Amino acid sequence: MRIGRLLAVLTSVTVGACATEAALPPPQPQTFAQAAAQRDQADALRAAAEQRYAAEQNACYAKFLVNDCLVAAKSRYTEAIVAARKLDQPAIDFEREARRRDLEAKEAQRAADLRRRQTEEADRAQRFRAEQEAKSAARDAKLAEKAQKGEEGRRKTAEEQAKRQARLEKRARQDAERETRKAAKEAGQGTPTPAN
Repeated sequence: MRIGRLLAVLTSVTVGACATEAALPPPQPQTFAQAAAQRDQADALRAAAEQRYAAEQNACYAKFLVNDCLVAAKSRYTEAIVAARKLDQPAIDFEREARRRDLEAKEAQRAADLRRRQTEEADRAQRFRAEQEAKSAARDAKLAEKAQKGEEGRRKTAEEQAKRQARLEKRARQDAERETRKAAKEAGQGTPTPAN
């Protein structure tokens, strides 16, 4: 009988505490530390509910109306678990929202970094193309200069060869004229030499 009254008092106190907890909305955490503390508190409530339920079940088996006692114990256990879940849910929501915000911030940073990298790569590619064009233009200018020097060299060589050829032709004409004069001189002196 005393055990029954004791359980009735415990039940009314537990139900009253659950009703008070149910009436107040659970606090909304503002930091991860508050959320972790709130979740730890909810875990402690669940553990206490488990222990109380196990104790109440053991006490119920000593009573005459076991099933009614077990149903009442189960009802109180369920109320305590619901209260723990109500305390736990805002912390879970806060952590999920904080992780989502962190993920969105990281994605935004990644997108900004990607745009910056793409801009830098486009600038590098443009500078590279400009450098390559400048190198190509310098190479073309150098080749054109070499071609011009080669042409000048060939022209000078051709001029020198033409001068040399002209000198050779002039010398050949002079030699031919000399030979002609010499032959004419010898023919003009055509006197026979006295024989002894």
